[in-house]
Amino acid sequence: MKAIWNDEIIAESNETVVVEGNHYFPHESIKKEYFKSSSTHSNCPWKGIASYYTIEVNGSENPDAAWYYPETSELAKGIKNYVAFWKGVKIED
Repeated sequence: MKAIWNDEIIAESNETVVVEGNHYFPHESIKKEYFKSSSTHSNCPWKGIASYYTIEVNGSENPDAAWYYPETSELAKGIKNYVAFWKGVKIED
């Protein structure tokens, strides 16, 4: 699977995990040069507290367009530190 934003592949992996319709990519599969840590957090009742990345590609920013769970509940341990996308990031195989 590939995550694409602003015509660049920002993550690529054959080992994604699908949860609630979102492909979660292993952390080592993201191209770190496109990701900046964000101070945004949100809470999922069953997964835990999510942290976010802002994606920056070719001079354009997509704030908080990627999220991950640095710590998870027992139910979500399979996606700990896996990264998912929204806000216009395309997921293709």
